[in-house]
Amino acid sequence: MTLKLNETRLKNVTLIRTGDDSVEISWNSSVKPRAFTVYAGESPDYIDRKNPVASARANSSAKISGLDPDTRYYFEVALKEGSKVVVSDRRVPLQGSVNFRDLGGYETSDGRRVKWGQVFRSDNLGRLTDRDVSFVQRMGIRMVCDFRTPAEAKKLPDRFLPTGRGCYLHLPIQHGEFDPAGTFERIKNGDIEWMTEEFMITGYIKNIDNFAPVWSTLLQTLADGSRRPLVFHCTGGKDRAGVCAALILLSLGVPEKTVIYDHGLSNLYIAAVLEKIYEQIRSHGVDPNQVAPYFTAPKNAILAAVRHIRQTYGSAADYLTDKAGVDEKMIKQLKKDLLE
Repeated sequence: MTLKLNETRLKNVTLIRTGDDSVEISWNSSVKPRAFTVYAGESPDYIDRKNPVASARANSSAKISGLDPDTRYYFEVALKEGSKVVVSDRRVPLQGSVNFRDLGGYETSDGRRVKWGQVFRSDNLGRLTDRDVSFVQRMGIRMVCDFRTPAEAKKLPDRFLPTGRGCYLHLPIQHGEFDPAGTFERIKNGDIEWMTEEFMITGYIKNIDNFAPVWSTLLQTLADGSRRPLVFHCTGGKDRAGVCAALILLSLGVPEKTVIYDHGLSNLYIAAVLEKIYEQIRSHGVDPNQVAPYFTAPKNAILAAVRHIRQTYGSAADYLTDKAGVDEKMIKQLKKDLLE
């Protein structure tokens, strides 16, 4: 999946992974073609500007190969005249997680951008391979926030936990009227009538109205710089994690249309895994189309959630201050820390 950013001179900077050890970065410029240089680093704060990985003149793309497949890279595209943009993979390429991704790079309404490498959202971390665990450790993740119910967490414990005390925060959210850990048992018993888009929409709205203390704790944790980079996750990384991502991005000033776009990426990233789930569902004599709203990230659900926040509370920032009790100064500090 590509990412588009806007800059005074550099525009539409796009990174596409072309292989395990290669990427292609392309861009547009608002001026005549000039010289560009591309640098790389394992952190957006520590880009190696002494050793360019690519340079370009009179064109608008660069192919980079020979990368370490077990390292996450951040690339800086620098215009000769000084304009520069950092870009990275949206999705973190793990083997046991398909929906672990960075919330960085999104542009706000006032032209700033969310910093890369600070806030990640994910599906469950219980199937990470040993390689994945090492990969995430190298990313420097300091905090894991888990929205799964106790039964979900017990069934598939996270395989990655940062070292140190207070590095795991369990903030259980029950999506709907039952524990998600029992979903497949209900499907096997033919109990599927409830798995509708309406059920999902109601669940998203309840996640907002009924779990304000969870979002308050999450934001307070995120505001503590010693806890970042931070990853929050549920089971599929699409619904509970999706509501959390929406609240964070909206409170930072990211437009609603971008929030909707980010939510929809889940359907792209979980597609292969979803087909395996559907095979299992078919084995129980159930048509996957009947239960698809539950296993996907319905666009109408996030649209309803965003609309509910706006109509009921005014804005995400108003919701966080008035309903969740987050200090307005904290939101301002988050913008200072997470935007550039």
